[in-house]
Amino acid sequence: MRNKMHLENNYYKLLHMQTDGLGGLFHIALLPDCEVYRGHFPGNPVCPGVMNIQTVKELAERLVGRKLQISAIRQCRLTAVATPSVCPELDVRVSLSAIEGGYGVSASLSDDVRTYLEFKGTMNFSTQRREDAKA
Repeated sequence: MRNKMHLENNYYKLLHMQTDGLGGLFHIALLPDCEVYRGHFPGNPVCPGVMNIQTVKELAERLVGRKLQISAIRQCRLTAVATPSVCPELDVRVSLSAIEGGYGVSASLSDDVRTYLEFKGTMNFSTQRREDAKA
């Protein structure tokens, strides 16, 4: 099965990043014209939690330079409702620790006022075939 979900430049735009080994701070802009908001919710766009988790995954992949797959979510707290109108720009902090076959991941999405997501889990190296990864 192909994973066609790639959110950069569709759901969010990466504005700036600072990385230090297995950690990074990414400043992103939410893109209010993203198709997901037409159904979630028309006239009152709300960021779906699954999209924020996928954003964390993509930024973790950027840190390690290869495809990852989420293997376990130990904690996922959606602590406030994120919307492109209330928080058009967010900071995503990602911290990785090497484990066998992948990484332990801690991440958060926040702005100057509040934290919207706290994530802890593991991501393994993807077993996705190369031709599927390009799709």
